[in-house]
Amino acid sequence: MDKNRTEGTKHEVKGAIKETVGKVTGNIGKQVEGNIEKNVGKVQHAVGKAADKQRDADKHHHA
Repeated sequence: MDKNRTEGTKHEVKGAIKETVGKVTGNIGKQVEGNIEKNVGKVQHAVGKAADKQRDADKHHHA
């Protein structure tokens, strides 16, 4: 599995937690920061997923 997938998932989870803590405590800055990190994680995860898909396609193509 591509490293971006695992790192992206970690950022998604951390961001979601920060966002929730920000909402609960009324800390808008923390909420926004968490939302940004969560979305960056989603993009990073998608990049890793695409890399895995390409690697699998290359593997089958050369087999």
